[in-house]
Amino acid sequence: MNTRYANPLLAAPTRPLPRHVAILGAGSIGPDIGYYLKSALPGLALTLVDVAQPAVDAALKRFAGYAAKAVERGKLRANEAAAVLRDVHGTIDYDAIRPCDWVIEAATENLELKRSIFADVEARVAADAIVTSNTSSLPASRIFSRMRHPGRATVTHFFAPAWRNPAVEVVDWPGAAPGLVDHLRRVFCATGKLPLVTADAVCFMLDRIFDNWCNEAALLLDRATAAEIDTVASEFVHAGPFYVLNLARGNPIIVETNTLQADEEGEHYRPAPVFRSVDGWITGAPGRRVDVAPALAPAIRDRLLGVLFSQAVDILDRGIGSAADLDLGCRIALGFRHGPLALMQALGQGEAARVLDRFVHERPGMPGPRRALSDYQGFLRHVTVDDVDDVKVITLRRPEALNALHDDMTDEILAVIRRHEADEAVRGFVVTGYGAKAFCAGADIGRFPSLLGDADASAQYARDCSRLLVHLDTMTKPVVAALNGLALGGGLELALRCRSIVAVRDAWLQFPEITLGIVPGIGAMVVPYRRWPQAAAVFHDMLRRAEKLDAARAHALGIVAALADDPRELVVRAVRQVRALAGMPNDVAAGPIAIPPLAPVAAVGPDGLALSPTAIALMEDAIRGAAAASTLASALEIGYRAFGASACTAAAREGIGAFGEHRRADFTKTG
Repeated sequence: MNTRYANPLLAAPTRPLPRHVAILGAGSIGPDIGYYLKSALPGLALTLVDVAQPAVDAALKRFAGYAAKAVERGKLRANEAAAVLRDVHGTIDYDAIRPCDWVIEAATENLELKRSIFADVEARVAADAIVTSNTSSLPASRIFSRMRHPGRATVTHFFAPAWRNPAVEVVDWPGAAPGLVDHLRRVFCATGKLPLVTADAVCFMLDRIFDNWCNEAALLLDRATAAEIDTVASEFVHAGPFYVLNLARGNPIIVETNTLQADEEGEHYRPAPVFRSVDGWITGAPGRRVDVAPALAPAIRDRLLGVLFSQAVDILDRGIGSAADLDLGCRIALGFRHGPLALMQALGQGEAARVLDRFVHERPGMPGPRRALSDYQGFLRHVTVDDVDDVKVITLRRPEALNALHDDMTDEILAVIRRHEADEAVRGFVVTGYGAKAFCAGADIGRFPSLLGDADASAQYARDCSRLLVHLDTMTKPVVAALNGLALGGGLELALRCRSIVAVRDAWLQFPEITLGIVPGIGAMVVPYRRWPQAAAVFHDMLRRAEKLDAARAHALGIVAALADDPRELVVRAVRQVRALAGMPNDVAAGPIAIPPLAPVAAVGPDGLALSPTAIALMEDAIRGAAAASTLASALEIGYRAFGASACTAAAREGIGAFGEHRRADFTKTG
């Protein structure tokens, strides 16, 4: 029996990444899917197929426009854009799909049309070619029921804009061949997508949320305007339902999908009649609010939360999707500020129950919970855990933030370790990041901006943020960091406190704190010097000038124990390190250490921009003081206090302010 790993990249490949993909349907989403694939796999051959030549021509023009805009905005170099555009072809000739190893159908939501398309596809492609549909609502069992070889097929439902939105639902239906879903999950994860596995239910998982959210909003138009409803909804989403419907021209989609759900599951899902009579909605852009009567706003709020909670518990009760995928998918794919389960938790069990009870009473037939609301909350939101033999592999999964740490993620990592560190069957732990780009992009600054100017509170903040790292310092079982990509700031500090580090060859390490006018507060000025004294001069430059260190050089310096070519090999090497380190003591020097002199440096970063000499001076004093400290704990305390001192400088106010305002900091006036 094959193991399904929560982290798709842990599975051994069963077939190579795609080499030639055809997309059938050059309309709204087809070219966007193609652009995502070519951006991730520039060597891929891509064929766009449509029944109308004007659609093909428009798709190719849009493709070129995306690449040109990416160059203009500095997202791609000219040669990279040329690689994306190379070997992209458009045609109205179905025979062009013959050499393809993956065919993605992105045509109109019409069951008979899709069945006809797949008959044409099967008549042309090789027996081992994969076939998927981008349908948002039609079950795989119906779409592929007439195929000769349905095991090669499933649904891969992308979300607009598909070239940028990382979410994609992968439908695990009974007819899929063993390994197909896991292969697609691996492909998507390796190419920057977030694959979410769903059962083969009408509308799958996320469209059940979105379509019923929009339908419920329309049913409220008997008492409120679209602008009023969008205003109330803005508490929960970045853009209200009517604004999104205008953007996507989505009225016909709601009619189509909710009619399908009503026919399948009951009249309570029937689309609001107004969707058939209007083309657009009078509402404002995101952030533009209108006044809503005090008596009206709570009723709208309860109704919107009610449908959200109702669909969420139904999805989980019926096993359509997992709790973690549901919450994450709602944030990533649909633009919710928090997932429905997180909202239920924040409201509290009593208030969430009140909202659900009111909704089910007002909307007879709509599903309610089948168990206590607390039973829906027992899951890991920000990490996944896999067993690789006798080692627990913890994967940081916040793809929207390049797996950056925050308090909840830190607590989940710590909870997993504490749960298993006394288990004799567990040899140790590996910590890695989700995807193929980032191990961890640092730590969210959280409430730190509110602490600027308060040295004691800021130092305590650093101590609090160190709770996981201090625990790692004292563990007897080894924890190995597997760097699957960049490791920045607090993410790098997490890696440095693990017993060993392995990395993919293109990973890189950086302490960017000095570019924010602050010093790293949770051990970066202490631990590296005590573990790798031979690299002290390198750490001087990394800390004071934010110099990057690539994995190959880190390996040559002894900081990284082993290099790997891909994420699976990376974890294999990390597991091997766990076993090699079992029973060995921590190698962090406990007493005072000697470090090379901190030669004066210009307050300029590698990019030529000015840094803060004040922050550099604070950092240098802390590095010297920590090296002279008699214990690791006292050395770390020097780092905490230095962080607190840096929070009281004009440079910190400028650096943190610039970060929040998405601009470059100017330290020339702050010192």
